[in-house]
Amino acid sequence: MSFVFNIPYRDNIKLKQVMEKVKKDKKLQTYWKCSNVMAIERMGYTDHGPTHVKIVANIALRLLRILVEKKLITPSIVESYKMNNDDAEVVVVLGSILHDLGMIVQRLNHEKYSATLALTVLDNLLTPTYDEEERVIITSEVLHAIVCHEEQPNNEPANRILTKEAGIVGIADALDMEAGRARIPFNAGKIDIHAVSALSIEKVEVEVTEGAPKPITIKIKMSNSAGVFQIDELLKPRIIKSGLEKFFHVTAEITGEKETRIIEKFEI
Repeated sequence: MSFVFNIPYRDNIKLKQVMEKVKKDKKLQTYWKCSNVMAIERMGYTDHGPTHVKIVANIALRLLRILVEKKLITPSIVESYKMNNDDAEVVVVLGSILHDLGMIVQRLNHEKYSATLALTVLDNLLTPTYDEEERVIITSEVLHAIVCHEEQPNNEPANRILTKEAGIVGIADALDMEAGRARIPFNAGKIDIHAVSALSIEKVEVEVTEGAPKPITIKIKMSNSAGVFQIDELLKPRIIKSGLEKFFHVTAEITGEKETRIIEKFEI
């Protein structure tokens, strides 16, 4: 079993080696299959398998590279363990592709189940690229990113984000919000504010804004005002919680002309 997973490795040999293991890991492929059976077929949710995690991994990697190349952050794994930026890229990609494995159990507390399941594949994915000590460090950072990515229900205390890599994974997860991601539950009859709002999101773009107070602009195009719910209730809390809020500017514009517009533009 092999899965097409396109990641821009650049000159990061470690990331390339790890991802080659990902593509051949039958257990991981099956976890993703089971995640979608549970999420889509049984709960009427969106894809939580390979399509979703591929999108999140690419967004997370891009955000990390922008922040590092602009010298805006030093990754936490570099600060704490004297490892390097290539290792930080491995952490955000693995955090992204493993963060929803727990959906094979249930939605509630899935991030905790994800961490448990990630332990069953991480050692294999990181060998032989990393030695034993390095594998433990990478695993620690990846598990932290996994358990911190989700907002808690009913205003319960969320797991506190303590690394920049974890903050990036959480934001990237929320940015997978374009309309196609909602069509599965909507067409299956799950018509609620989450589905309608997500269907309103037409395009999400990440741009570098040179000379601006906030160097990364997330531009969101919506077909109607319902998309504001997706942005204000799902994306905004992730950005605030990440500890990286000062680097992000979010703008949303309505492109549709059929509705009586409530707003023309929405910004965070």
